[in-house]
Amino acid sequence: MQAAMDRLDGFTRRHGRLVALAWLVLLVAAIPFAARQTEHLTSGGFEVPGSGSAAVERGLSAFDGAQRAQLAVVLARKPGSDAAGVKAAIEHVRAGALKVDHVSLSTAAAQAAAKRADQAPVTVLPLRISGTQNDAADAASDLRKELDIGGEGATVENVELHLVGQQALWAGMQDLAKEDLASAEQVGFPIVLLILLAVFGSLAAAALPLVLGFASVVITGAAIFFLSQATDMSVFVTNVASMIGIGVAVDYSLFVLARYREEIGAGASREDARRTAMRTSGIAVAFSGVTVMVALAGLFLIDAATIRSMAMGAIIVVAVSVLAATTLLPVLMSMFGRRAYSRGRVAIVGGLVFRGLRNMRRRPGSTHPSRERAPFWERWAQGVMRHPVVAAGLSAAVLLAIAIPALSLQFGDGALRQFPAGNETRVGAELAAKATGPGAAGPTQVLVTAEQGKIGADAIDRFTGELRRDPEAASVSAPRLSRGGQAALITVAPKHDPESPAARALVSRLRAEPGAVPGARVEVGGSTAQVEDFKDLVSGSMWKILLFVLAFSYLVLLVLLRSVLLPLKAVLVNLLSVAAAYGVLVAVFQWGWFDSLLGFHHLGYVNTLTPPFLLAIVFGLSMDYEVFLLTRIRERYDATGDTRKAVGEGLAGSARTISSAALIMVAVFSVFAFTGVPSVKEIGVGLAVAIALDATLVRLVLVPAVMELMGKWNWWLPAPLARVLPRADFEGRAAPVEA
Repeated sequence: MQAAMDRLDGFTRRHGRLVALAWLVLLVAAIPFAARQTEHLTSGGFEVPGSGSAAVERGLSAFDGAQRAQLAVVLARKPGSDAAGVKAAIEHVRAGALKVDHVSLSTAAAQAAAKRADQAPVTVLPLRISGTQNDAADAASDLRKELDIGGEGATVENVELHLVGQQALWAGMQDLAKEDLASAEQVGFPIVLLILLAVFGSLAAAALPLVLGFASVVITGAAIFFLSQATDMSVFVTNVASMIGIGVAVDYSLFVLARYREEIGAGASREDARRTAMRTSGIAVAFSGVTVMVALAGLFLIDAATIRSMAMGAIIVVAVSVLAATTLLPVLMSMFGRRAYSRGRVAIVGGLVFRGLRNMRRRPGSTHPSRERAPFWERWAQGVMRHPVVAAGLSAAVLLAIAIPALSLQFGDGALRQFPAGNETRVGAELAAKATGPGAAGPTQVLVTAEQGKIGADAIDRFTGELRRDPEAASVSAPRLSRGGQAALITVAPKHDPESPAARALVSRLRAEPGAVPGARVEVGGSTAQVEDFKDLVSGSMWKILLFVLAFSYLVLLVLLRSVLLPLKAVLVNLLSVAAAYGVLVAVFQWGWFDSLLGFHHLGYVNTLTPPFLLAIVFGLSMDYEVFLLTRIRERYDATGDTRKAVGEGLAGSARTISSAALIMVAVFSVFAFTGVPSVKEIGVGLAVAIALDATLVRLVLVPAVMELMGKWNWWLPAPLARVLPRADFEGRAAPVEA
């Protein structure tokens, strides 16, 4: 393993300028495409193959003029407007719709709206939608841009325009996500810079990880742009990639740069320090990245385009971060020379003042070499390992207590309630609900298909009558027969909005009676049914993701650490971090315990996308610190053969870097937690809590305590397995590699 890293280091040493130039060209070429990464993202991607809602969508092709989604434009008159202004707005909508695929304004709908122009303050202008649900989602996004909804062009002669419908909500969410991403990056990068300045005491050294973080996010943004041309990419992929990319790229760079500076401080030459950093931290970064990518690959077990696209974006940004930390960073360290490891004047003066104050507080005679105290983290490790049962028991108990609310975890979905009060999209939905009823934006579609022959008219009429008696049915359309007469389509508009518990309960009742029409199959579709199907798909796939992540993370650590039990310990303690993060999510976003304190507005559930992503990302990122700590411990064990000494020295040598890296991660995730929509806030809060707990209770208490209890079993590896596993060989020193 080290031989491969030595060859890579030798290549970047010989061709440093070429490597730097290649990265610069790639970055410059990526910037214009990264700026356009959101142009072709879709707010769809929630279809579930084989579900009832998918069956209804397929069946609609047998009905002339049947729509798979509902879109409309709300025309709201402002003071001083008149009928002429409404008619001008109608023509504006017609012209805009002509420029967008899969959407049109019929002459009949335009004429009907024009006749009512002077009768009501709000006019709802229904649009015709063709194509699939994804086509409708893209049409909603394109029409928002064409009509400048939310911008200055959304008002025509004192008449405000709002696009409404379930797909319009997700299109509005896309615009809101862009704003949140820009705000988070503007706040996040300066915070990271301040932390790095405190860690390194040098602007030049602090700039290196930040440059790599910026490059990773930009290059990934360009990759997202090109991928969105070929496949469906979710509107949330940019937020997730940026959130993960900033933290991971900076952390990986920090690991390598900190080891380089440490070796310089120990008296090594620049060349030897760089080689040692790559042979130790460089290998740890490579394995950490592979572990994160493997964990994220588990999300591909969910057959949903939106989740797979988000996983793809996160995997790309991690891969770019690893590549940058192992190729570009060593070159930049050499180019920066002394500036990469020397502290700035302010840091030097501050250090001298601090050392002087510390010496003034010492008692006379305390500076004798025999009385010098061991480094803080080494003393901490020794203290923990003197009482391993108490330390392990208390830390595990705290994590389990935090995780208790996770037992009540409830999945949910929706866009409407994620918009802040007064947001243009939410205002439009509320106006439409008052004018046409809340359920008109996303009616439930019931498809009845005869098992043999044509559908029975009497049976359909009886079934329609039963639907009209449902307490949640605001209106039920007359049955429409398919072209061959084998199926009938009934549209039910609920009394509440499609994302409400009452609308979801209606879908559940309809699905609870599949034999309601004798000799026919009943399928339930529409936006509410699709959300329920997506929720069932994700919740039912969690066990597969968990097994995948556990198994492959174990295998990666088995190869890296050459131990059977250490990887097992690692995956088990990481599960505690994930469970604790779930517990916090339930308490904050489902129960609303901290709404008044944090300024949140809980939704009564945890967004369906959050638990699988949190599982994969937290598990992967937790492995970062696990790998960095355990490889350092393994390095010291190979040198000393003493487990207790190896743990103490390994923790002393890595705790400061791990704490700094975790602080950066927590800061980045916290920015997203306080600037994003609830679905993004959930991921930010969950990641921030999980990383904070992992870097403190888990790495600094639970891991050394458990390793003390395991003793010699930490390094147990059966002989047959030892012969076939490759060696990572974490000796830091090596013979010089010829240029």
